[in-house]
Amino acid sequence: MRSLLGRLLTVLCLGAALPLLWYAAWQGTRGNDFDMYQSQFLELRQRLLYAEKENKKRSHELSSALDEIKRVVAKRMNLTVNYYMKWKASDLTRKLPMHLTNMYYYLPHLREFEDAIFPNVIFGQQRTGVSLVMGIPTVKREKQDYLINTLHSLLYELSEEQKNDCLVIIFVAEVNAEYVNRVAESIKTSFPREIQSGVLEVISPPASYYPDLSNVKKAFGDSEDRVRWRTKQNLDYSFLMLYAQPKGTFYLQLEDDILAKSDYFQSIKNFAAKQSQEWMILEFSQLGFIGKLFKSEDLPLIVEFFLMFYKDKPIDWLIDHLLWVKVCNPEKDADKDFGKNVLHKAHNNPPAKVDTSLRVHQQYTLEKIYKGEDCFWASAPVAGDYIRFTFLNPLKIEKYFFRSGNMEHPGDKLLNTTVEVLPADEMLRKELIDNGSKFNYPATKDGYLKIGAFENGIAEGSINQSIGKIQAIRLSVNSDSPVWAILSEVFIKTPEN
Repeated sequence: MRSLLGRLLTVLCLGAALPLLWYAAWQGTRGNDFDMYQSQFLELRQRLLYAEKENKKRSHELSSALDEIKRVVAKRMNLTVNYYMKWKASDLTRKLPMHLTNMYYYLPHLREFEDAIFPNVIFGQQRTGVSLVMGIPTVKREKQDYLINTLHSLLYELSEEQKNDCLVIIFVAEVNAEYVNRVAESIKTSFPREIQSGVLEVISPPASYYPDLSNVKKAFGDSEDRVRWRTKQNLDYSFLMLYAQPKGTFYLQLEDDILAKSDYFQSIKNFAAKQSQEWMILEFSQLGFIGKLFKSEDLPLIVEFFLMFYKDKPIDWLIDHLLWVKVCNPEKDADKDFGKNVLHKAHNNPPAKVDTSLRVHQQYTLEKIYKGEDCFWASAPVAGDYIRFTFLNPLKIEKYFFRSGNMEHPGDKLLNTTVEVLPADEMLRKELIDNGSKFNYPATKDGYLKIGAFENGIAEGSINQSIGKIQAIRLSVNSDSPVWAILSEVFIKTPEN
């Protein structure tokens, strides 16, 4: 179009110049004047031709630039990684539901940032009306990232009908745009169809959502970094739950490093439908805050409770307290054991020295649970941690029983933890170290035999009497735990007790 206009301009200019030439010829008596006008005409013609050439060149350059802009825009529209669709309102306090306006009371800094409670929607078709919404918060990990494997696990066996009846929301709980974009791009590359259909949504929080966490108050023996981490985690869960609340009937809280069982989707729906009475939480995993199912209509109340105490306790403790307030009726409980012993069970164990690498919480020491005086409670174990009972005299042990977690904190269980015994016979220990186990139990490098493991918070079993007398029993943690640990029962059975 621009090239055509250029040609037309050239023709018009030449046409306008012809009368000048005719006029100059008519004035031929002026002799040299004619030559001057002819020279000027030729010069003008050359300039017009040059202008036409430049016009063509500029038109081509402009066309190329427009094509490049279109390409970049199309790329960004397809990726949408660098494009954040922010939900904004001119008058938030009038447009927001009442339970969201309460956030300004618990997080007063939000009053300075009118859009801080609205997510950056990176991918999403704004699907609503589904049966099950699954929320997955994810943060930057120092080592391996499991998110893509988790999503494959959740989506792999779902039928098309089931995919149309669920929504998976990935909440990238980071404010670094480069990292958020990188995570989003990996999800888009792995699950293009699910993003296009609306099964998957990816959101992230505005940086202004978080209050200043630089001066958190230490509690429960946690380090300042640990308190800061769990405080932010409480805010992350709250943000994700409120975003998910209007989108479906049920909300399932997950993490970014889980593996789903086959037919999990229908099993969860069926189990929820079979409940004959009112419920607030259904547990599909005993790990911390993983696999907890809520009715979406209850989420505003739950989030408000979290926000009331987000600086005070971890998320699984808060949900335990909420259940205690909303569901439990201790004043109507006729159980004669209700009282100080409800959180632990006492046994007459043989004399022993006890020690642990775990960080003990307040007065809940290992000595107390071994003597039956109180439970043992410690901060989240990490790989290599241990709990050990070394007997004052080597013993013939018939059975063992260890229970982790209790009624108030059912999620605080020992996970991926083995039970090991140390034979009192030094020759046998040396043989185990040098040549491995001659029993059906694996041997450790320091001469212990692995005789059992915790399952669903409990470890129990009999001990092969061919091992002989035992010097010590050790509970060894094999991987980092996302939850704290409680021992509420320890029983070492000998012929004497």
